[in-house]
Formats: sequence, C-alpha cells, structure tokens
Amino acid sequence: MSTVRNNTSLDRILKQAQKLQGQLGRLESDMKAKVVEASAGDGKVTAVVNGNRELIALNIDPSVLKSDNPELLENLVISAVNTALNNVREMVNHEMNKATGGFSIPGLM
Repeated sequence: MSTVRNNTSLDRILKQAQKLQGQLGRLESDMKAKVVEASAGDGKVTAVVNGNRELIALNIDPSVLKSDNPELLENLVISAVNTALNNVREMVNHEMNKATGGFSIPGLM
C-alpha cells in the first residue's frame, strides 16, 4: 500500500513540475514582449530593453552629439542602459516570483 501512496505523491509532483514548466515557458515569451525604458541626462539618452535583457532601442538627443565632451555621451549611455537593465531584472524577478509562488529556482531567467 505504501508503494501506491508513493506513486500518487510522485505523480502529483510530476504534474506540478509540468505545470510550472508550462508557466515558465509562457513567462519567457511574455517577457520578450515587455519593454522597459530608462533615461539619463534629463532625457537626453533613453535606452529601451526587452524582458530578455536585449537592448532594442537607444535614443540620443542630437544636442548631446554636438557636444565637445564625448565622455558625457558615454556616461549617459552607460547610465541609461544600466538603469533599464536593472529595471528589467526587477520586473523579471517579480514575474518569476508570481509564477513560481516565490519558489526560487537557480539559473532560471
């Protein structure tokens, strides 16, 4: 009788794992469609990143390009991109926690 109980428990665990796998697959495709935008330098540089942590757009105000200070442009780009990536990381973590019920799975997303 304990063998039957063990099989039932194993079946339940496998079904939960399959359900979670399906949720994570949907989450991954949902994240690719979501975008996060971040700006630096009072909007002079704006970075747009999708949920897969891909930079999909970078907008630079022409006034910054005319500047004689290339370091300023470099710093604004770095700041905008890093802020967007950080915001995406937070969004993905939040969505992952919702999908897994707070259960942490190392290496996912």
